[in-house]
Amino acid sequence: MQEFDQNTLDYYAKFSPTYIAGGAGGQNRHLGWFMDQLPPSSKVLDLGCGGGVDARAMLDRGFSVSAIEAAPRIASIAERILGQTVQVKRFDQLDDVDAYDAIWASASLIHVPRHALSKILARVFRALKPGGLHFATYKSGGIEGRDSVGRYYNYPSSTELAEFYRLSAPWDVSRLIEYAGGGFENGSGPWVAIAACRPS
Repeated sequence: MQEFDQNTLDYYAKFSPTYIAGGAGGQNRHLGWFMDQLPPSSKVLDLGCGGGVDARAMLDRGFSVSAIEAAPRIASIAERILGQTVQVKRFDQLDDVDAYDAIWASASLIHVPRHALSKILARVFRALKPGGLHFATYKSGGIEGRDSVGRYYNYPSSTELAEFYRLSAPWDVSRLIEYAGGGFENGSGPWVAIAACRPS
């Protein structure tokens, strides 16, 4: 079975919408906390960078940022914002090992099919250096499904998300937060955020 949803990738490839999370400057609300956890000059991967808003903020903070995005046209938009190359790559193609001090995934892993999520998280774990930090946000709900334009979402509850991480690798989960956040249809809804480290 594929580790990605082709209909979702096709949607982004065709329409190339860029989505930004709510918060100051359009950044993810958790980004400030994430950056505060990192030593200066940390090497960070933005996993599914979208339009590049969060990656731009991390660059401005002085971090060394690499970014990947599966949709070529969205990657090109991010490249203009970042002033650097954005790799066109799916999550199942992530093959770095011990490469990053931190990996950021804002509303991106939400599109990974449930049957593949732990496999993808294992790739994220391997890509981190020992002691590295991973932070991700997911639309929640407890049952997978599709939105009105056919995009797939895994919609995990906080309990389910913790289990996906447990099955993927020996993560040290430090934060698991449920909150209400915006969406691009149906207004505000449940979200869950997770912070986890690869043990040193």
